[in-house]
Amino acid sequence: MQHYGHLSPARRRALFHQEPAEFGPESHVRTLGAALGATLYSPATRPRLAADIGRQAAAGVVSMVLCLEDSIGDDEVAGAEDNLVRQFEELHRNGPGGPLPLLFVRVRLPEQITRLTARLGAAGRLLAGFVLPKFTAASGPAFLEAVTGAEVLAGRRLLAMPVLESPELLHLETRGASLTAAARAVEKYRDRIPAVRLGVTDFCAAYALRRSPDMTAYDVQLVASVISDVVNVFGRADGSGYVVTGPVWEYFRTQERMFKPQLRYSPFSGRAEGLRSRLIKHDMDALLREIALDRANGLLGKTCIHPSHVAPVHALSVVSHEEFSDAADILRTGPSGGGVLRSAYTNKMNEVKPHRAWAERTMLRAEVFGVSRDGVDFVDLLTAGIG
Repeated sequence: MQHYGHLSPARRRALFHQEPAEFGPESHVRTLGAALGATLYSPATRPRLAADIGRQAAAGVVSMVLCLEDSIGDDEVAGAEDNLVRQFEELHRNGPGGPLPLLFVRVRLPEQITRLTARLGAAGRLLAGFVLPKFTAASGPAFLEAVTGAEVLAGRRLLAMPVLESPELLHLETRGASLTAAARAVEKYRDRIPAVRLGVTDFCAAYALRRSPDMTAYDVQLVASVISDVVNVFGRADGSGYVVTGPVWEYFRTQERMFKPQLRYSPFSGRAEGLRSRLIKHDMDALLREIALDRANGLLGKTCIHPSHVAPVHALSVVSHEEFSDAADILRTGPSGGGVLRSAYTNKMNEVKPHRAWAERTMLRAEVFGVSRDGVDFVDLLTAGIG
């Protein structure tokens, strides 16, 4: 699969200085973590799930989670498992008709992992792995061991994405020790973990909070503080870190607005004024701001619950020509290089040693999301993604 692979080759050439590279379930977990992008969640109860998956793949979705946990009722689990098996068998029997997204199943209990893998049989080759809910040092190892056991049944590697969302990871008196212990628990399974996910809705629930569509997760200080601490423990650039994905955006229809729009007019002027109005109408301006703040705070990719969120996440994940130029200049000096370089865009300094880790991470993102042409911006990419 390939980001923006749903566009024509001519359209990609017009947008990209360096086109996104292809990747797949067998790619290195570091590559997969960077490539997840907007991970679209769907309840496993949907009766036309196989068709939904094909339709979303054709629209540019590259990772999906089929959920057996909080998105369905407790009395729906058995039926959802049956439906999931039927839908995978349908996809396997009829053929995907094109590249499928990376497909993950979010389970409730470790035993579901082994049971579902066995039930899927040959159709299980379409399964990329599992999402592990409410992950802590106490609950997590059983899930991870179940994934390794399921690999024996599947005959290949299965991926695992822990979700950090339990109250002990949030509460001040237990947060530091709990996050450190959770990081130790996943270390043994590093080669199966493309990303660690954040369950911000559960964190908010612990304090009866819910952000409005005018606000980002970073405006809720309790949430912002735990995001910071998760990145501090799990997102380090010293080789011990993981990709940490951005929190879910809950809104997708027009809401009553309290504050002014957060999108400047000038980037849209004369070419995409209708797009700006449409984004504001559906409160997507706050989503765009949250995606930018995700990046500034060390997060990559995002949990999504509506297809309309996918294109904004991907448009703001493409590396700009300016970012690429700066990263290339920094890395060109070699690992023993140093000093300060003037940016080729003559608008900033690039300090070689402090900015090297940023440059390496930027080049990984450039590999999977591509590099836009000089003069192509997120409005162009967003317009192409939506179109």
